[in-house]
Amino acid sequence: MAITNALAGIAVDDITEALDYYERLFGRPADARPMSEVGEWKLAGGGWVHVFTDADRAGASTVTLIVEDLAEELGRLALLELKPVAKAMGDFFKTAKFRDPDGNQIIFSQPQPGTY
Repeated sequence: MAITNALAGIAVDDITEALDYYERLFGRPADARPMSEVGEWKLAGGGWVHVFTDADRAGASTVTLIVEDLAEELGRLALLELKPVAKAMGDFFKTAKFRDPDGNQIIFSQPQPGTY
């Protein structure tokens, strides 16, 4: 078996509030709404981010989104009043960590040149 793609899941308490947040985060409405309690965004590389109502697990999800230009992404998000709770630079990646209204962790990560 060869794994060919991935669907990252983010559990939230209130899908209406979450859709507002993630529409700003991704810069567009959900690409799919297969059920009333689900919103999905397709990523350029083929994967999907699946935001769904699950009150018992809300706030315990983590997803890392790879970007080409972290500074550009942070500038775009700042205009939407979305600010990171932490930033870091390592040998392999520059990162910025965000928290959605439920406390889920969303990490934007830019590979350092020659490392990814």
